[in-house]
Amino acid sequence: MPPVTPATRPVKLSWEDFLTLPPDDKRHELIDGDHYVTPSPSRRHQTAVGNLYRILATPVRERRLGRLYVAPFDVVLSRHDVVEPDLLFLSTERLGRLTEANVQGAPDLVIEVVSPRTAAVDRGAKRRAYEKFGVGEYWLVEPEDGTVLVVRFGETPGGAEWRLGAGQAITSPLLPGLSIPVGEIFTD
Repeated sequence: MPPVTPATRPVKLSWEDFLTLPPDDKRHELIDGDHYVTPSPSRRHQTAVGNLYRILATPVRERRLGRLYVAPFDVVLSRHDVVEPDLLFLSTERLGRLTEANVQGAPDLVIEVVSPRTAAVDRGAKRRAYEKFGVGEYWLVEPEDGTVLVVRFGETPGGAEWRLGAGQAITSPLLPGLSIPVGEIFTD
């Protein structure tokens, strides 16, 4: 199947346009006013999302670090940027961005599970948008090769990054005391 690409439009779509899209069980996102549509994810994708949620949810709740959400849940970064990350974490300090319908502004941590159809967008347009609008950390989970690319924005232009694989663990200043074995993310 071809990669996900933006539809051609003479003008940028806005949040108001986004709200008029009919419900169709697909993921709709706006990045710099371009509309992206993604079909339902694969089993490997869902396994990784489920495992990450299971690993993160209890420590986030018990340590009162903030809130963790799994897609579908919109993040409104700007009038022309509405994304739906696979998982997102809002620290206690950013909980004011949370509404009943969505998150208004950048989460602290965004996690995307990359698939062949979304890879170019996840690594390109979304990464740029997350950096531009102040996401602190971005994890690109790669089921195809069993790795996770951790990107910390703000440390260097484009973000400081580390690729972690089997036998390694993810740690983050956003989630103190938590160490996530990369292999557990992909266990079916």
